[in-house]
Amino acid sequence: MTTKTYWVYILASQKNGTLYIGVTNSVERRTWQHKHPKSVPSSSSFTQRYGVDRLVYFEDFGDVTNAIAREKQLKAGSRAKKIALIEKENSEWRDLSEGWFDPPAL
Repeated sequence: MTTKTYWVYILASQKNGTLYIGVTNSVERRTWQHKHPKSVPSSSSFTQRYGVDRLVYFEDFGDVTNAIAREKQLKAGSRAKKIALIEKENSEWRDLSEGWFDPPAL
């Protein structure tokens, strides 16, 4: 029996910009979808409208129920708490998916 991993993630438009919180079973696939919204009909119009495609934080869970509970907890928290969480783990607000999709430079 294989163990499935679920991810709670936060995307940002820029440092201290618009935030989006989601849950997925593939953070790589879901991030790619946010970065290429025109190729995915079901992609979030919110993230497309506000240019929210920088992966700035993620957590993994072995149980979908726990992942969804964490997503709800983060969404219910204040903006200040979300920013503090991001800055604790990623103070420069780097795009953590950098290099996942781009071909290597020659």
